[in-house]
Amino acid sequence: MMTQLPKGPRIRLIPGRGLIWQLILITILPLTILTIVITFGSLALHQRAMRSLVGDRDQRAVRTAAAALEEQFKHRESEIQGLSLQIGAASQDALPDVLFSSNYLLDEFTLGLAIFNPDGSLVSSNGDQELWTSLSEDIRPIINSLVKDHTLSLISTDLTHPESGDKLALFLAFSPERNLVVGGASTALDLVQHTLTRSFGSGQATSVVVIDADKYLLFQEGPSDYQGGPASHPGVAEALNGQSGVTYVQVGNSEHVVTYSPISPIGWALVLEEPWEMVDTPTLRTTQLAPLVLVPVLLLTLVALWFGLRQVVRPLQALEAKAATLAWGDFQTIEEPVGGINEIRRLQAELVHMAHKVRVAQQGLHGYIGAITAGQEEERLRLARELHDDTLQSLIALKQRVQLAQLAMKNGSAEEPLTKIVTLTEQTIENVRRQTRALRPIYLEDLGLVTALEMLAEEMSRIALIPVQFQRQGVERRLDPDAELALYRIAQEALNNVGRHAQASQAHLNISFTSHEVTLQVMDNGKGFEVPNSPAEFAHGGHFGLLGLSERAELIGARLEIHSSPGQGSRITVHLPS
Repeated sequence: MMTQLPKGPRIRLIPGRGLIWQLILITILPLTILTIVITFGSLALHQRAMRSLVGDRDQRAVRTAAAALEEQFKHRESEIQGLSLQIGAASQDALPDVLFSSNYLLDEFTLGLAIFNPDGSLVSSNGDQELWTSLSEDIRPIINSLVKDHTLSLISTDLTHPESGDKLALFLAFSPERNLVVGGASTALDLVQHTLTRSFGSGQATSVVVIDADKYLLFQEGPSDYQGGPASHPGVAEALNGQSGVTYVQVGNSEHVVTYSPISPIGWALVLEEPWEMVDTPTLRTTQLAPLVLVPVLLLTLVALWFGLRQVVRPLQALEAKAATLAWGDFQTIEEPVGGINEIRRLQAELVHMAHKVRVAQQGLHGYIGAITAGQEEERLRLARELHDDTLQSLIALKQRVQLAQLAMKNGSAEEPLTKIVTLTEQTIENVRRQTRALRPIYLEDLGLVTALEMLAEEMSRIALIPVQFQRQGVERRLDPDAELALYRIAQEALNNVGRHAQASQAHLNISFTSHEVTLQVMDNGKGFEVPNSPAEFAHGGHFGLLGLSERAELIGARLEIHSSPGQGSRITVHLPS
């Protein structure tokens, strides 16, 4: 009688609707709504993330550019100080030569170099001679302030070029040794442009402005749509107050990110502005078209569902029903083809192959059980014969010897019969001990696994007449009693196989202890054999001893390895994790 398996839950269809409509209402429509929500939601999150990312990027760029400008001012200031030291070490007549030898500084001080007396009068100059002459009156208060305050160097941006009206960047250094003042000048625009063109790329919508402490526009690149001039530009007031940061302003239909930073030594302000949407516009436009892809996706989904229903679901249901019959021992039904896609056909082929292996394993199991039963009967027959032919006969002989000893005692000559009784008793005791050890190694529990294996090797050497060398590696430790008994039985069975079948002249029994496992190994140099591909084939090939080894190893959670080939001997290894 075959028991029916319980049926699983079924989806109840809406009356008057086909399967496709059911799938649309239950699957496709919710997925479409979810996809649209996720698409536009992710677009909003993406825009917010890009807005913040552009702001952070521009803020780092502005701070870097401001630091570069500060470094340029400090560099020029140190060069003027170095020139003042040279002036201090030169004689009065050598001053023009010192200026001439410093012409390499004109790449940075584009308007030239000059030497002044403390009262502001010009001593010597190179570069733009007319400039220094025309600035002699305007520069005198600055020089007087430098000398009066005993300041070694000074940076001034209060002067303008007499012809172009551009702001000047004037660097002065006092030489107390010669009581002279050394100066170098360049336009602020040249200095800023030299630095910022390396810091910012040119962009049509990007605006960069530099404003001095008097809110005078020193440098501008890119458009600026603010009314009221550069001073009204967002971020300028904050930067002039020594603050740096980022802000967002709405300009028409676009949102701009504005980042600002102060230029500390001279109190200037650096401001960068650009519409952040321009950074990611191609990506945003592409993602906005993503929902339009859903239309062909839905059509393809319908086709895929129909194909899956016809070529996947129904064949799988048929295969499930056929596989369920395997539990009741029906190995023929699974071989009937169910069709479907190639993967399902391969799956059925694998199930058929597995069914064949299960059948072979069942047959092997039946043979193994039969072999175990036969082995038990043989063991009982052997014990009966041993007890009848050996122990019983020894006891009968012992009884006769006792009777003879009793007669001899009456005749006064009991020494020889008593000696024979002692010898016979010792032999009987040894036979009983040997049979007891064969049934259960009692010394395994008392002396441990290593000693038991060593005694087993000595006993097999005497019985099988094959020298068995025993070796231990590592520090011995006691294992679980079941594990020790299983390892002992595996070694005993393996050595018995060597004695009965291997035709070997030498064998080895090794045990190794490490921190993570115990390894037992039995090797011989006998004739070897062909090792089956899997334990399921042990019984089918008549290797019941190997099957017993495999079963014992599996019971204690150990891993069994068998290596052998004809004419190359055999090696059996058991790995037991600690």
